[in-house]
Amino acid sequence: MTGRRLTSLLAYVTATAAGASLLTGCGALPGTVGGSREPLTVMTWAPDRTKATNMPGMPAMAQAFARWVNSSGGIDGHELRVLTCNERNTSEGAADCARQAIDQKAVAVVGSYSQHGRDFMNALEAAGIPYVGGYGVTDDEFTSPLSYPVNGGQASLVAGHGMQLAGVCDKVALVRPDTVDGDRLPSLLDSGLRRAKHGGALDIPAAEDAAEYTRQAGRARSGAKGAGGCVTAVLGERTQTFFDSFRRLPEEKRRGGSGRDGTGGQDGKGGKGGHVRISSVLGSVDQPVIDRTGGAHSPFEGAFVTGWYPEANDKSWAPMRKVIREHAFVDNRVDPADTGVQTTWIAYTVLKRVVEALDRDRITATEIAHALDRGERIDTGGLTPALRWKYADLLGASGFPRIVNHQVTFQVVRQGQLVAQKPGFVDVGETLLSVT
Repeated sequence: MTGRRLTSLLAYVTATAAGASLLTGCGALPGTVGGSREPLTVMTWAPDRTKATNMPGMPAMAQAFARWVNSSGGIDGHELRVLTCNERNTSEGAADCARQAIDQKAVAVVGSYSQHGRDFMNALEAAGIPYVGGYGVTDDEFTSPLSYPVNGGQASLVAGHGMQLAGVCDKVALVRPDTVDGDRLPSLLDSGLRRAKHGGALDIPAAEDAAEYTRQAGRARSGAKGAGGCVTAVLGERTQTFFDSFRRLPEEKRRGGSGRDGTGGQDGKGGKGGHVRISSVLGSVDQPVIDRTGGAHSPFEGAFVTGWYPEANDKSWAPMRKVIREHAFVDNRVDPADTGVQTTWIAYTVLKRVVEALDRDRITATEIAHALDRGERIDTGGLTPALRWKYADLLGASGFPRIVNHQVTFQVVRQGQLVAQKPGFVDVGETLLSVT
């Protein structure tokens, strides 16, 4: 299911009638099941229609999950009621969504995205509401005792990316946001590079909302110049803008190529000597971005990408794809290759497993948190290692003590598709522990 799915007015009306409410504040998915067990109310929030990162597929995936489980009696007999909220990419929006979750007596916030961790986490902690499977974009998600992350966040991606590039790049230039969070990325990337006795990357801060990046692109190309050079950008939705500026650099000043020719070819081994290759991490570059920018003719052809999960075509995603096909088939927001959609699916899988293990007529926020703290083991069907948040399972890395999943995947863009560069997961736990 891709962006080319049905987009007609009839499809829109059908989706709305089915309960796929747009993110215009807070909405609830109508229930369809009954029984003696109490309904289960949760919330999923994400930004939509903003000038920065937008993740409308996450609440949409949550609604599709609810339609799926409710069509067969709910989760262990509990009707799943999903509230959605547009976080708007603002601290006020994040705080407002948290207040709505509290006011509506949500037992968890599940599979959500926000860059404003401090503004929502304090409120959730005060109300005792667990934050299950957030996207992993803020430090608070890896420090709060009521946060249960399903991935290693941006920290594991960037540290793992250093490991991925160390074996193929002689020089590395990193373009990253000129923000407090962005200031951490160079040391994370360097920790991965140095695991293979590689030197550090050239650090190039950039505004995360710029309309073009010609100056930074020129610096990056110069810093990575020569055989085996790599330019990596971690700018969220602006990563595409950066590489567009990189591709447009004057031809006479970029001998060795960039864009499609400068990615090193589909084998990721550099092609002709001197080519500058490009790379990034999932969340900044993913399959929908590659599709929008030309597929096999995309400037990302041949790019190295580090992800949290298996590639989108891996058989482990089959259950999610079936749910999307049957319960979100007219909702263009739900792309199975989108990292946010994938994270929300995994987060709701965690919720489902915990509620089934509790096996009670009434489920509270405290009971969900206690079950996770006691070490309830969650099998995600191969999408992640088995997840467990018992104290002994926490990585305890400086700044990221709540990480329990420190596995990443190495991928490469071949013929317009993100595919595995090497099979299976790569453990970056020791690398994260070495970050200073």
